[in-house]
Amino acid sequence: MIIGVPKEVKDQETRVGLVPGGAQALTEAGHQVLVQAGAGAHSSLPDAEYAHAGAEIVSTADEVWRRAELVVKVKEPQSSEYGFLRPGLMLFTYLHLAPLPELTDRLLTAKVNAVAYETIRESDNSLPLLIPMSEVAGRMSVQVGAQYLEAPNGGRGILLGGVPGVAPANVVILGGGIVGHNAARMACGLGAHVTIIDKNLDRLRTLDDIYNSQIVTLASNAWTIREVLKHADLVVGAVLIPGASAPKLVRRDMIRMMKPGAVVVDVAIDQGGCFETSHATTHTDPTYFVDHVLHYCVSNMPAAVPHTSTFALTNATFPYLLQLANKGLERACEENLAIREGVNTYLGSVTYPAVAESQGKAWKELSAVM
Repeated sequence: MIIGVPKEVKDQETRVGLVPGGAQALTEAGHQVLVQAGAGAHSSLPDAEYAHAGAEIVSTADEVWRRAELVVKVKEPQSSEYGFLRPGLMLFTYLHLAPLPELTDRLLTAKVNAVAYETIRESDNSLPLLIPMSEVAGRMSVQVGAQYLEAPNGGRGILLGGVPGVAPANVVILGGGIVGHNAARMACGLGAHVTIIDKNLDRLRTLDDIYNSQIVTLASNAWTIREVLKHADLVVGAVLIPGASAPKLVRRDMIRMMKPGAVVVDVAIDQGGCFETSHATTHTDPTYFVDHVLHYCVSNMPAAVPHTSTFALTNATFPYLLQLANKGLERACEENLAIREGVNTYLGSVTYPAVAESQGKAWKELSAVM
């Protein structure tokens, strides 16, 4: 199979979908790997390393997309890439289609067989290709939040951990999953006062045990969220419904009651965000204010640390990529139910129900159309 690795074009997206070690493993398995020149440069992976691994370096994105049977990326196709979509192409990347009806329509019209990292689900219900970037984003959310709490950046002028005689910042984390847990680790490590809110009481018990009661855990409901946000300095949105739009847990009236200069970091923005006031931003223009509350809603946050993120991501994605290359999509889905869960569009049909529900579209069982 011919596997193509284009250079990412989303604003400040500096990760790459394949590392040289993966390129070598694919070529040794009998596949051909095309890498666009400069695709790995921001991840400290020069073209020479890919060439040494057996990949062919090509000069343009057009050539990668045109020749490849399987394109592996990091982020969803951007509008400048829509023209490359074509029938029968297999696409393996983060898609986050629920809030992106235009991209969904393009994939359907072009009859692209799209496998989304974020919906691949193993038998234990884990989401293995979300975990590494959730770990990065969770840790970064507190790092970024601490930065924007500084007065020159528009924040309240609060040091996250405080100092002797001065109270630390109040950090509220909505969601106790991978993102929330990693955010809590960072915030606790910096000495902040941390509250995690989640609807799963068993998860809250687990977190309470992990942190030895050093954090506050609260059962999620609208009243509790409203009351806690009144005192928050930094709020991290870390909720997830796999493949579907994130629930709007924080309404505009709750934002209005927060302290001026407080910061919200919406890690759920890839799925539409969990704050009613959220809209996606970029690394070039990352923040905006609503009712004097600073919002950071960058949809590809881990791209700020591309070397770490690329290796963390490809460590997880490569085993699935190799199966897709060796077996083709149909056989891979027959033999691995986790990959079957990842198929969001196939031959012009939506095959993931949460995406269809979010957009009011019809969907079909993959088995009915494959």
